[in-house]
Amino acid sequence: MFLIVGLGNPGKEFAHTRHNAGFDTVGLLADKHSIRLNKSRCRALTGEGSILGQKVLLALPQTYMNLSGESVRDLVAFYKLPLSQLIVVYDDIDLPMGRLRVRPSGSAGTHNGMRSILYQLGQEGFPRVRVGIGRPPHPQMDLKDFVVGHYPKEDWKTMFDCYLRAGEAVEAVLSEGVEKAMTKFNGA
Repeated sequence: MFLIVGLGNPGKEFAHTRHNAGFDTVGLLADKHSIRLNKSRCRALTGEGSILGQKVLLALPQTYMNLSGESVRDLVAFYKLPLSQLIVVYDDIDLPMGRLRVRPSGSAGTHNGMRSILYQLGQEGFPRVRVGIGRPPHPQMDLKDFVVGHYPKEDWKTMFDCYLRAGEAVEAVLSEGVEKAMTKFNGA
């Protein structure tokens, strides 16, 4: 079984904000593959199903971003999964808006949710799909306000298409492996 985690913040006030790119991507994957995210386990909203012949557990941690690692750690332990079968999808301000980056492992960069996961798991050897949200339009804009803000109307279509591609990148990791997914999705 693969555990596919989308990072975000719970609550209506955070729905479809930049920081919830992981939630939105995993939500679209759930819809596409008829997986209902309707169970609560390990402080996450979860749903089990199949994607391209692979058994999967989709999860949206309900711990708020900075504590995401607690939920992910508990899910990995509960299902006794090797980290190679964990895929995390999250927003990345260091990528231009609409760009994707698939990686087999790596540091947390500037992302507090990934910092929490790396701290709780004690290692970084798991695949991830980073969804580019770009940087604030003005240097004086507070980063927190930017990431928990909503996209301007003119950017929503670009990001919705990016979320669909991020879901395809997850599918590629499942069906073809991380290296092939990187080749397909890390370009411009």
